[in-house]
Amino acid sequence: MSFYTKMKEKLTSFQIIILGFAGVILLGALLLMLPVSSASHEVTSFGTALFTATSAVCVTGLVVVDTATYWSSFGQVVILGMIQIGGLGVITIAVFLSMLTGRKIGLMQRQTMQNALSAPQMGGIVRLTRFILIASFFIEGVGALLLLPVFFPAYGLRGVWMSIFHSISAFCNAGFDLMGSHTGTFSSLTSFRGNGYVTVVVTLLIIIGGIGFITWNDLVTKKFRVKEYKMQTKVILTTTGILIFIPFVLFFFGEFERFEFKERLCQSFFQAVTPRTAGFNMAGLDDMTDSGKIVTMILMLIGGSPGSTAGGMKTTTVAILFANSIAVFKKRENANYFGRRVDDCVVKNASAILFMYVILATSSGFFISAIEHLPLEACMYESFSAIGTVGLSLGITPTLSAASLGILGLLMFFGRVGGLTIIYAAFSHKDMSTSKYPMESITVG
Repeated sequence: MSFYTKMKEKLTSFQIIILGFAGVILLGALLLMLPVSSASHEVTSFGTALFTATSAVCVTGLVVVDTATYWSSFGQVVILGMIQIGGLGVITIAVFLSMLTGRKIGLMQRQTMQNALSAPQMGGIVRLTRFILIASFFIEGVGALLLLPVFFPAYGLRGVWMSIFHSISAFCNAGFDLMGSHTGTFSSLTSFRGNGYVTVVVTLLIIIGGIGFITWNDLVTKKFRVKEYKMQTKVILTTTGILIFIPFVLFFFGEFERFEFKERLCQSFFQAVTPRTAGFNMAGLDDMTDSGKIVTMILMLIGGSPGSTAGGMKTTTVAILFANSIAVFKKRENANYFGRRVDDCVVKNASAILFMYVILATSSGFFISAIEHLPLEACMYESFSAIGTVGLSLGITPTLSAASLGILGLLMFFGRVGGLTIIYAAFSHKDMSTSKYPMESITVG
């Protein structure tokens, strides 16, 4: 038995997921260091390459150098490849390659795929993987075609590449853009502010990518038979709608009043969608009020839905905690949604996830502020953006030291792989003890 086989048998599915993401990041960093990857044809420092690769694979969008002006065409292709792998998931791509070569998908691979997609069961996981790949490439292709009438007349043949790049980046909730060479470095999509067509296309790609592969499958299978949707699908669609509508109203009436109606409408809708967790930007974030920044930070922390291209705590986490609060207020024994009871272990998981994300995001912001001697609000904004794999920035990321960039890199990795995945990978052996400590009452609240 080879060393590789022995190691694979000893690793849990969660550890394989983590090592898969780490391996792709390292390989991407090495490719970006090559002279052919930079526009100047010089070797890129390992720190810059590693941070960019981490941001791409973790579909975040935080960058220390402008994607359009610093990287060559080859470097941009490498970045886009990492975005695609990171968005669909390293394990999904690995299973896809196994399917192409005709290799049998073993039990361990199926279990790893189930955990990577947050699928409810292992049965049908190969069919689900095939559906994910076909649907993803189809949606990205349609997105590119829809963006072509915008980019091709303005930028010629390069507009074709820009359409493909931005479609994949939007669908994978990555937030990387190629506008720097045309509208100024780190400009994102600010030149399309008020453009209703671009706003709708990009936001639809973000939303579709962020609702989750399991949700797509349920929608395609059940079509318009809403009553037959799984509880998770109903919760995700409802929560996503609420998390778009409420911020839209807040931004429309409180943040972008200075703009004309059309631009105000586009800005408000785009800013309600992009923080969870796309990272594109059409507004000057520095010009936003403190309350607008706080709303954006909350949205960044929440993120998208389970088994999607998005990161963050996930919409279901917030929904479960809300349902549990309602159950406590009404003195019910269990949280419930749509006539279904939520398992207590799910509530415990949601509480643990909220605790981990809040503690990590806030403490990281404090550390970065102390290291860099920068305002705490700006540092918190970057740390929330990193752990939510968003990519929105107040402009301080390119100025940070290696230590602070390292903190952001770890937050991006944590946010994309998932808090519970890392915890389960670290503590792979479940405590099988049946004994219990004596119970004693403790007062909370």
